[in-house]
Amino acid sequence: MKIFNYDFMIRALIVGVLVSIMIPCIGTIAVNKRSSTIGDALSHTSLAGVIIGLILGFNPIIGAIIICTISAFGVEFLRKRMPKDSDLATAIIMSFGIGLSAILSDFIPGTANLESFLFGSIVAIDKFETFLIIAIFIIVIIAFILMYKGMVYTIFDETGARLAGVNTKVINNVFTLLMALTISVASRIVGVLMISSLMVLPVAVGLKVSKSYLKTVIISCILGVIYTVTGIFLSFYLNLKPGGVIVLIGVIVLSLVLIIDRKTIKNC
Repeated sequence: MKIFNYDFMIRALIVGVLVSIMIPCIGTIAVNKRSSTIGDALSHTSLAGVIIGLILGFNPIIGAIIICTISAFGVEFLRKRMPKDSDLATAIIMSFGIGLSAILSDFIPGTANLESFLFGSIVAIDKFETFLIIAIFIIVIIAFILMYKGMVYTIFDETGARLAGVNTKVINNVFTLLMALTISVASRIVGVLMISSLMVLPVAVGLKVSKSYLKTVIISCILGVIYTVTGIFLSFYLNLKPGGVIVLIGVIVLSLVLIIDRKTIKNC
C-alpha cells in the first residue's frame, strides 16, 4: 500500500497505536472516577506548555509534559482544599490554562505552527518524539499493570480500599502523573482540543458492551486502536486532519452502539 512507502506514515501508525492504547487505559479510570472533565482542563494547560516550548526553542512536548504535570497535581491540591466544591478545581485549572495560553500566544515565533497542536499532526512526529512517546507508553502501561488492583479498589470504594491497606494516596498520585504524561504526548497526535474526546469515546462504548472493568479496559483499547488506525488511513487518502477524523469515527461508533437495543448489547 502507498501509505507504507513513507517513513513518516509508518512512524505515525506506530505512535498512533501506542497512544490509542494509553489514552483509553487512563480514560477508563477517569470516567469511573467521575473525573473525565480533567482531560479538558489538562489539555488546555498542556497547550500553554507547548507554547512555552515554541517560544524558548525546545521540544513543545517537553513543555507540555512539565506544565501538564504541574496542573494535574494543582487540580488534586485544590480538590483537597475544596472538598465540597471539587468540580471548581477543574474549572480553575482550565481557566488558568486558557488564560496563560492566550497571553503566551502573542510571543510565538512566526515560523512556529501552533495549529498542529490544536488539531493534531501525527504525520509531523519526528524521531525524538517517537522515542519519547515509546518511553512514556512503557512507563504508563507498566504502572497501570502493577497498580491495577489498587486502582480498581480506589476507584469504586476509596474508603474501603484504605481500610483494606491500599495506599490510596500513592495510587491517586501515580494516576495523576500518568494522566498528565498521557495527555501531554497525545497533544501531538489528536490535538489539544480533542484529547478528552479520545479519552471518553472508546470508554463510553466499552461501558455499554461489557460487564466488567477489565473487559471495559480491553474493549476501550481495541476501539482506540481501530479509531486511530482507521483515522490515519482515511486522513492520508482523503487529505484530512487525522485528529478530527479519529474523533468523528469514535462519535459515529458510539452513536451506532446507542442505537442498538440494550438487551442485544448485554447478550453479546
